Amino acid sequence: MASSMRGLTQFIADIRGARVRDLEEKRINKEMANIRKRFKDGNLDGYQKKKYVAKIIFTYILGYKVDVGHMEAVNLISSSRYSEKQIGYLAVTLLMHENSDFLRLVVNSIRKDLHGNNEIDNCLALHAIANVGGSEMAEALAVDVHRLLISPTSQSFVKKKAALTLLRLYRKHPDVIPAAEWALRIISIMDDDDLGVVVCVTSLVMALAQDHLEAYAVCYTKAVDRLHRLVIEHEYAATYAYYKVPSPWLQVKLLRMLQYYPPSEDPAIRSVLHQVLQTVMNNSAEPSRNVQHNNAQHAVLFEAIGLAIHLDTNSPLVGTAAVLLARFISSKETNVRYLGLDTMAHLAARADSLEAIKKHQGTIILSLRDKDISVRRRALDLLYSMCDVDNSEVIVGELLRYLKVADYALREEMVLKIAILTEKYASSYKWYVDTILQLLSAAGDHVGDEVWYRVVQIVTNTEDLQHYAAKVVFAHLQAPTTHESLVKVGGYILGEYGHLIANEPGYSPLEQFQALHSKSQFCVAATRSLLLSTYIKWVNVFPEIKTQLLTIFERYRHVLDAELQQRACEFYTLASRPEDDELLQNVCEEMPPYPPRVSALLGRLNKKHGDTEDKRTWVHGGKEANVDREAVKRNKTLPDTNGNATSAAVAASGESQNIIDSLAGLDLSAAAASPEAPHVATGVNVERWFDKLGYTADGVLYEDVQIQIGVKSRYQGHMGQVAIYVGNKVPTALTSFTATIHVSDPAALSVTFAKIPPNTIASRSQSQQLLHVECKKAFLTPPILNISFLAGSHQTVAVRLPIIVTKFLENVTLSQADFFERWRLIGGPPRESQSVFPVDLTSSGQLDLAKNRKVVSGHHLNVLDDIDPNRNNIVAAAVLHTSVDGKVGCLLRLEPNQDAKLCRITVRSTSEDVAAAVQQLVHKPLKAES
Repeated sequence: MASSMRGLTQFIADIRGARVRDLEEKRINKEMANIRKRFKDGNLDGYQKKKYVAKIIFTYILGYKVDVGHMEAVNLISSSRYSEKQIGYLAVTLLMHENSDFLRLVVNSIRKDLHGNNEIDNCLALHAIANVGGSEMAEALAVDVHRLLISPTSQSFVKKKAALTLLRLYRKHPDVIPAAEWALRIISIMDDDDLGVVVCVTSLVMALAQDHLEAYAVCYTKAVDRLHRLVIEHEYAATYAYYKVPSPWLQVKLLRMLQYYPPSEDPAIRSVLHQVLQTVMNNSAEPSRNVQHNNAQHAVLFEAIGLAIHLDTNSPLVGTAAVLLARFISSKETNVRYLGLDTMAHLAARADSLEAIKKHQGTIILSLRDKDISVRRRALDLLYSMCDVDNSEVIVGELLRYLKVADYALREEMVLKIAILTEKYASSYKWYVDTILQLLSAAGDHVGDEVWYRVVQIVTNTEDLQHYAAKVVFAHLQAPTTHESLVKVGGYILGEYGHLIANEPGYSPLEQFQALHSKSQFCVAATRSLLLSTYIKWVNVFPEIKTQLLTIFERYRHVLDAELQQRACEFYTLASRPEDDELLQNVCEEMPPYPPRVSALLGRLNKKHGDTEDKRTWVHGGKEANVDREAVKRNKTLPDTNGNATSAAVAASGESQNIIDSLAGLDLSAAAASPEAPHVATGVNVERWFDKLGYTADGVLYEDVQIQIGVKSRYQGHMGQVAIYVGNKVPTALTSFTATIHVSDPAALSVTFAKIPPNTIASRSQSQQLLHVECKKAFLTPPILNISFLAGSHQTVAVRLPIIVTKFLENVTLSQADFFERWRLIGGPPRESQSVFPVDLTSSGQLDLAKNRKVVSGHHLNVLDDIDPNRNNIVAAAVLHTSVDGKVGCLLRLEPNQDAKLCRITVRSTSEDVAAAVQQLVHKPLKAES
């Protein structure tokens, strides 16, 4: 570029040759004046505009203010030449901010470049959107960027840039992107053959899925399948192997994405994930001599351990992970120690037992004195998470000792964590008070108000603690120097409970007054105000020092601080009233207990560790803290009976009995809302095929111009197997194929794939998928098979599977006496379901008895001959098998009437739900077509 523009080359050479700044500024001012004149004269061709705008860009990069050339840059973007267009886009991204009025002028030009067939123009436009990306530009162009991403004609490098541009826009303006609407189409690109595209799209899906978990749920299967192909099947191009590790960046992203979702219940997915994680851990068992190879392997390994912990803390994989982590926290490499401590903190935050971590407590405590502050911070987090009743005194003691020499950046966080642990795991009231007062004394200015507020609250609410707290506080006030937070606590506790120790030697009212008042001269006005409140309390309970206290009030009546002066005047008036006046006694009554509340310390700590762009899937603080966090997260989006969302969990009621109970929990009783069912394909043929498959074992379930779906099934007891055949009828392959099952009531019916469905179906070929089915309870709604694929455009088909309650019936043979006896025992409604419906006659005008018999027996009901005197009637019996509710009996009578062209069906069952379901399923295929 420089060699083709001599003027620019000479300008840069002149600037570099300037020996002092004055000469540089003089040359730049001369050039800017010349450029303004040329722009004002007009009649410049594209080359000249490009040259002058390039000079302006260089001047701007040097740090000089530029107020010319914006319009010319806009005009260059519209040029058909690449070199001119490139300079125009560069100027726009550098010289204009996202709220610039000039950006409105370039939106149409950028859209034109996005729609063009030139990939270079596409990329320049995407760069500009990503770098400037104001809200107006995002609203105007987000749809065009999405179109470029999903277009089958877009080159791989364009798709990568489009995905990252959308990610940039979503992070800046999330409301502009219809994330849920675009979910399936964006997820389908995770099956792209180019791993570079997959990495970029996975980054986009990660950001979108964090805020739209349900809409992006399909990405879970896609991520597991891609990990299997990378780690187990080694399906990747050689260019994506980084020091023999297959695309470690993609593996890390996929493993992290899986942690956003609850563990899958699908045994096929769990099996594949276990195999992947086991392979990753085995590959990292022995360290390599190559540093880059180790780094890549460790990046994948630590994320794999995090996922293993997320899936099941009791699995053998986590046991293997604990052994590896023990080795890593003692590593010589700082990065490895850091990651080892962080991942071990994750284990401590999820595990039921901390015994495996406690074995390395000494090593973790030594990490508090590591030379790297980030490692020290992770060691602090781990100690906080692994603390329990057994080791609390040791850990809190170590943290208190380290607090005196800790970095200032760590002290505030350490104070909060020590205060929380001391309160949560207090073995005795004395230990709690001693530790907290020692903390207040040692931490100094790093103690927030929440800490001493909480001490006051607990002492006030715990009567057994008040006498001891008063003595210990008095002892601390005797020290030569006392921090102001300790003076505040001392003022409150001695004011309220000083009378409890006043009769003991060394704790007389005068000694209490002298100890406290001697510290007041070093305190700020707010603390002195609190001490004045303490003194008025003492006027009521210690009349022997009333004279000294009145003197204090008199002195403070003339200070400049309005708050102190007002208090002193009011308290002086109160203290001067006659001794038999009840007003002073009423005003100075002992503080009542505080209402139970959740500790503000936890809120302060959680606020300090707010969510970042890549949200954490766990928090420090042990399993209890993470269970509470998940409950609150669920309740935030939980609809109530009116369809509104509850804002937070309800605080637990009941009085706090001790220190540990004062950390009130949350109501975890609410259940999560079930996801919305997909829209099912409809049509005359679809309904007819579904009804027929209700009483037959195989047949066509759905068919259109692109695909055909067939079903073949077999059932025994409460278990079943269903084979689904998906045929591709078009001459091109169906790519990004996804199949998922939606079950409305998972507690009643379980339907899972035997293995993960393939992501491609070749042209004019068929794919078979096996489903394992288990009936746990009686159910009414059949599961829905949701299929999506790319065939030019993105297609989605949702059909009901013929997995219905009658499939789990087993034939029963009964005599006439047995049948009618059981019929009477079951009785009428609600355990009887009956309906009358019209029927079609055969071409000869007769009842279609063969069809009636075929439908009833096809629904697995045993037709009992010679039971009913009327040979046209059908009597049948069966038993429903369920794994949870056991066996449920079912009896049926079908009574057709040839003259009326009507039929009555009556079903009786020991379960009213089963009776209604069987009656509806059997009568539907027999009903006359309208």
